[in-house]
Amino acid sequence: MSFDVASVRGLFPSLGDGWIHFDPQAGMQIPDSVATAVSRGFRQLVSTPGDSYPAARDSAEALDGARRAIADLVAADAAGVVLGPSRSSLIHSLAEAVTPNTWLRGQVVVSRQDDEPNIVPWLRVVERYGARVRWAEVDVETGELPAWQYPELITGDTEIVAVTLASASTGAITDVSEIAPLTRQVGALLVVDATNAAPYLPLDIHELGADVLVVSAERWGGPRMAAMAFREPHTIDRLRMVSMNPRAVGPERLELEPHQGALLAGLVASVEHLAGLDADAIGKRRRRLVTAMDGVYDYLQRLNFYLTTTLEQLGQVHLVGTGENRIPVLSFTVDGVSADKVVRRLADNGICALGDLPNRALSRMGADDFGGAVTIGLAPYSTPYEVDHLVRTLGSLG
Repeated sequence: MSFDVASVRGLFPSLGDGWIHFDPQAGMQIPDSVATAVSRGFRQLVSTPGDSYPAARDSAEALDGARRAIADLVAADAAGVVLGPSRSSLIHSLAEAVTPNTWLRGQVVVSRQDDEPNIVPWLRVVERYGARVRWAEVDVETGELPAWQYPELITGDTEIVAVTLASASTGAITDVSEIAPLTRQVGALLVVDATNAAPYLPLDIHELGADVLVVSAERWGGPRMAAMAFREPHTIDRLRMVSMNPRAVGPERLELEPHQGALLAGLVASVEHLAGLDADAIGKRRRRLVTAMDGVYDYLQRLNFYLTTTLEQLGQVHLVGTGENRIPVLSFTVDGVSADKVVRRLADNGICALGDLPNRALSRMGADDFGGAVTIGLAPYSTPYEVDHLVRTLGSLG
């Protein structure tokens, strides 16, 4: 297993802009291979998928290739991969596909840890049909989402449990494998949003025990597309159709409209990019993905440890959450300085960071009392030099 950050940085032409990018939650930088695939796709993949003529067959192959790529990424069956323009649109489609009778006595369990796309669609369904919603709370000290609370939240009336695999604000990883058996006992659908974890961890839908796993490609350098993988593809057939095509079958039943071929090509290229982050990885794409993501994780865990320990030496900077099991994402407050001002100071020094974003977990943890929190994240192209520059800039605020 070998991870060469200098070589990886060479895959991203946009890094030549001179900025330090600590804002992967807004979308990682796009590798040249993805940009090239999208550009080529706009020229070549303009037909509706089909088998009547070559251009249509090329589009059909691009669609099948995208499903297979996501299947390799999350260890799922390509027949259970639903594609869409965003995770919010996909989860909206899933919520709409659930039979209305389900909600007459049913309930949904959501968490304060999740991003809005994995909360709002369920809240809207609950409001429309009069179902109930129950909230899993964040540990305000560690920033983690404790699994021990779910036995009380999940009951015989529970139909959906929506939970994030990793927090977009504190990086805390949720122990989904402890929640999964509880949902199986009552026949509830476990919907796991793995968007924040996908750029850092090898994913396996079967190991997690999720019924549905959602990822969003822009978070690992792909185009703005999302995917929703079903552990059991036949589950799709039990849901209502949302497609505008009355003849849609399989995953197309949950896809509102046809996809742009160029973005499909970019999606495939982005997964290939992840699989190629370890130059020594060999074998089929799934094997190369696991090897490469293990290398990325090891490198970024070391860099994240360096980041957190140096930030903790700054007396005026306070990390939000103390959980140890997390992806390389964190939030912090600065004494006497609002998040907006911190972000502007960082920008003045060539650093991209995110500040004072609406976040239920951070609000629960009291970040609003300190003028909001700044959220930063590492990427495979991040370096110790960039961490040093961030720390020096924050130190100048003291």
